[in-house]
Amino acid sequence: MIYSNSLIYIEIHESEIPWLKIFTQTPHKEFSDCSSEEKKIIWEALDIIEKEMLSYFNPTKINIASFGNMLPRVHWHVMARFENDSYFPEPMWGMKQREKFELDSPMEPFLEKIKRELDSHL
Repeated sequence: MIYSNSLIYIEIHESEIPWLKIFTQTPHKEFSDCSSEEKKIIWEALDIIEKEMLSYFNPTKINIASFGNMLPRVHWHVMARFENDSYFPEPMWGMKQREKFELDSPMEPFLEKIKRELDSHL
């Protein structure tokens, strides 16, 4: 876990790409079940994470998804995608397109920056 407060927590999804997941502390089934305060903080966290991913990794695209089919509770995936990642342009759950993608930048400085930004804004 990289961040937690009374409303949400944020985890790293182990992957070849930068991929974070935002969860509500209360296990709601649908986004519409969330309180106004939870909805607001989710959008703020999404905004912070997306901007930091764009700035630090310079990806081709940011993917943001919320499905809840396998894990039926509110959570969001935020992924930095690259033209040469193993699945692009497919979703990360799609068919693999190529092998041996490696990030140009290490994750640790990005995670430290995200922690600081989340702590100062949420």
